[in-house]
Formats: sequence, C-alpha cells, structure tokens
Amino acid sequence: RRRRVLESPCGRTATVDGKNVLNFASNDYLGLAGNAEIARALAEGASQWGAGSGASHLVSGHLAPHEALERELAAFTGFPRAMTFSTGYLANLAVTPTLAGRGAAIFSDKLNHASLIDAMQLAKAGGAVVQRYAHNDVAALEHLLAASSAETKLIVTDAVFSMDGDLASLPLLFALAERYDAWLVIDDAHGFGVLGSHGKGSLAHFNLPASPRILLMGTLGKAAGVGGAFVAGSQTAIEYLLQKGRSYIFTTAAPPALACALSKSLQIIEHGDALRANLFARIGQLRDGLGGLPWRLLPSPTAIQPLLVGENDAAV
Repeated sequence: RRRRVLESPCGRTATVDGKNVLNFASNDYLGLAGNAEIARALAEGASQWGAGSGASHLVSGHLAPHEALERELAAFTGFPRAMTFSTGYLANLAVTPTLAGRGAAIFSDKLNHASLIDAMQLAKAGGAVVQRYAHNDVAALEHLLAASSAETKLIVTDAVFSMDGDLASLPLLFALAERYDAWLVIDDAHGFGVLGSHGKGSLAHFNLPASPRILLMGTLGKAAGVGGAFVAGSQTAIEYLLQKGRSYIFTTAAPPALACALSKSLQIIEHGDALRANLFARIGQLRDGLGGLPWRLLPSPTAIQPLLVGENDAAV
C-alpha cells in the first residue's frame, strides 16, 4: 500500500504528481467537502470555540456545538437521541461490544465493513458468540436466529455495502428483529445524506420506523463532507452507550468547530434534493459510459459502482 498525495482540495478533479485527473475514489457524494458555506461555518466555529475540545465528552470536552449537533441529528433521523463520535470506526467499535456481552449472539452479514468485523471480534473476546450469514441471505439468517437460545441477539449489517454497492434487505431484517426480539444494528455510512426523503438515509429509503430496537450509525465525512460519525437510537440505548462505550468514553471529543460545520452541512443535506438528483444523473452517465467496456459492471443502485476487471495482474 502507498499513499497518493493530492495537491488540491477534495473535489471531482485532483492534482496528483503534478497531473490533473478525475477522482472516482472519493466518498464526497454531494460535493460538500468543498462547499463554501460549510467552510465558512467551520472557520467561524473555530474563531468562536477555538481549535480543540480539550478533553473527552464525559470530562470537559462536550461543548455547546456538540450538544446542538446531536439534537439536530436526532431530529433529522427521527430518533429520540443521537451521540457523536470522532470517526465511524470508533462508533462501530462502541455499539456491538457494548450491547453484546457474555453469552450474547451476533449475526453478521459476511460482506460487512471491516469496522463492524473488528467490533465483533472485540465482542467475541468478551464472551459473545458470532455467526456470519451469506451475503443478504435472509433465509439463512432466520435459520440461525431460530436456532439461537441467546438472551441477547444482535443483527449487524451495512445498509449500503461498501464494495458491491447493493442494499441490505432492511425491511426483512427488521421483521426478523421483531420476530426474534433482536437488536438491529445498521451501518448507514454510504446511505446517509444520499438515500431517502431529504437524504435521511436507508431507513427513510425503505420507509422504516425509528424503532427502539434499531441503532443507526451514520458517518459525517462522506455525503456530509466534513468528518466524524453519529449513532442514533432510543433514549435508553444511547444513554447506555454513553455510559459503557469504551471508544467513546476514552476518546478526546472532536473540535467543536467541526460540529458547527456539520450543523450547516445537515441543513444543506435536508434541502439538497438538487444535489442528490445531480448525483444520480452522474451515476447514470457513468453506467452509460462504461457500457461498452469488456469488464463487468455490477447492477448497483447506489453511488458505489463496482467495475470488475479481474485478477490483480489484469487490474494493475
């Protein structure tokens, strides 16, 4: 692995090694990373609130912009409460190990993101049982749930799978969570801001309720264009995470200026139908343009468009 150094801000074009190239690798789906209003909110936030938070949220690092952003995220997603994290990775590391104690059972899609896999490994080290089901195989998942005698069960899934770009069958997963009294933990990193009414994400896309048995994780460095993440859920679930989630308790809070920028980003997302329409028009343009190539383009309905070139030597 090696890091490519971009000599230009995040955008649709990038300057690398002195050359201008098109950037198809970014998660900046709505172009908000370079949005002037958000940058202004960030600068004004830094001017008012300083460069850093100084401590973890539970010591003295939870400032007014953090609190305001959490309330706005809860209202936007329809959940009673939300809490913010410095990264999506930290958010996922908090949820599953905290909910799944000794003897709990975790049921995970085989194509879940690495952060969810690492979270399950932590839970497994703490005494939870982890079972993985074939990708989007709801029948296999139900068989595992029916056979489990665990008192606490967690179904863990990406909403939009980060490599194939397909969607989890969230309505069917939610029905199974209801039937077998399980938590449904959803990583909506690639759906938040893009899918559903007003960009509210994959739950809104499927018209699913903000149920007390759902914990929704969304990242704020992709479509939102800034950085960090949040987890939304019931009052009780979020309070439990706040008290017990180690990757939250022992991490310095993000700079408050980021929360100021994200508040502005959330406003733009909510009224960003034109941005989403443009995104999906570009997806259609890309699929049309790739149609004549000798490689297979998977039928993804999202901004993640996998073009299968083949073995490593062919790709290189």
